[in-house]
Amino acid sequence: MHLQGRTVMRISELILNVPEVKDIRYSEDRDVGELTADSKQKTNNGLFFCINGGRVDGHSFAPQAVENGCTALVVERFLDLPVDQILVSDTRAAMTRIAAAFYGHPEKQLRLVGITGTKGKTTTTYLFKSIADAAGVSCGIIGTTGCIAGKTRLPSKLTTPDPIEMFAILRKMADAGVQIVCMEVSAHALYLRKMVGFTFEAAAYTNLSQDHLDFFGTMERYFDAKRILFRSGIVKNAAINVDEETSHAVLSDLTCPHITYGISGKSDVYARDIEITESSVSFTLNLHEVHGERVHLLLTGMFNVYNALAAASLAMIMGFSIEQIRMGLESLVSVPGRVEMLKTDTPYRMILDYSHSPDALSNILKTVREFCRGRIILVFGCGGDRDKGKRPIMGKIAGELADYSILTSDNPRFEDPFAILSAIEEGIRETDAEYEVIENRREAIRQAMDMAVGGDIIVLAGKGHETYQDIKGVKNPFDEKEIVRELLDEALNDT
Repeated sequence: MHLQGRTVMRISELILNVPEVKDIRYSEDRDVGELTADSKQKTNNGLFFCINGGRVDGHSFAPQAVENGCTALVVERFLDLPVDQILVSDTRAAMTRIAAAFYGHPEKQLRLVGITGTKGKTTTTYLFKSIADAAGVSCGIIGTTGCIAGKTRLPSKLTTPDPIEMFAILRKMADAGVQIVCMEVSAHALYLRKMVGFTFEAAAYTNLSQDHLDFFGTMERYFDAKRILFRSGIVKNAAINVDEETSHAVLSDLTCPHITYGISGKSDVYARDIEITESSVSFTLNLHEVHGERVHLLLTGMFNVYNALAAASLAMIMGFSIEQIRMGLESLVSVPGRVEMLKTDTPYRMILDYSHSPDALSNILKTVREFCRGRIILVFGCGGDRDKGKRPIMGKIAGELADYSILTSDNPRFEDPFAILSAIEEGIRETDAEYEVIENRREAIRQAMDMAVGGDIIVLAGKGHETYQDIKGVKNPFDEKEIVRELLDEALNDT
């Protein structure tokens, strides 16, 4: 039931359909008022999940959770604490199922669409939502740039939120009348059992390239995590990028109906007669036997053709017409931080892009090269406490594809930013390209703007939609759009 805007349920109700439950120790079948995996959170009759995160074990923090109001625990081993305890075989999977029950299973009231892959997830969700909007269907988004319920934006911390936050968001969406939710499904989410119990009416596989090896260790493990989506039986219909070299392995796992999309290979959904300009892409969209629908996409780059094909394939599975698909694709003006052309009123142009992996950086630079009349001036860095192996690779890509690079800080987190920059330099030195190192990102952007002339294009890569810089655990305000505006104002005042 709902009480003063919150859900209250008895323990027996929450664990009714949780196969991970092995044993229960409680004095009474008490009410649970809140769910949490954060021992510091103050709760009222809270249920605390003791997550073993590898680096830290949540069982160690159970006493603090009890002090802060938790009256019950979900554990993988019983603890010597005077509170009710639910023993489970897998705390993460149990948390997903219990959170679903706590919020009244909103996932069963919504039509779910999922997208997994290294690149393209965010843009594809926006394109799909635009198609749904064109058809008059209320659509929500859950992903890297946050969550959108119809026209309302909801905050979120992760690409695929943790289960408690996820189901709270889905509950709000269902209550707000949202009909379809298009979700980015990350490899982390699949590996950490965040998708247990979900059923996706349609799901797409976009591509695979190097990323997140700090967590997964190898590309094989990273790929296997993504394949969980199509191996677990939670997808009813699939759309697969047949031009992606790993797609044959994904297709071999499928037991559900599926369609393929692509450009170069034989596929069910495909694009032909592609024309790319500085601000758009035009192509002929073919859906099975329906041919010749010309689409003018207000996004640029070949990769956005693939994103449009993924969205169109999912939309077709979900029952949208070819005309609704065309209208939706053409209606989307931009995606936050994705090949976003900034309004600068300068002789040079500036593009903001989230490209923070080798393949993504290569794609944006190759795309810009197609319409750049002058130099490509690249400002980028690499994140700290993340995959270190990609740093020299990205340095080499920068040297090969940009005319001038300014290496700077991204989110150094707890690493020495100069150590990160040194690793990037290892790669860029192999190319004999022109570059300089300016650790302060604001000053790096200023330098790029000072040296740019008419016809040049400055690419600010890596931060995209982010509005902060993570330094030693503190998220300092850093919105590159605002930074650029401030630097332009400063330059104007100096003249």
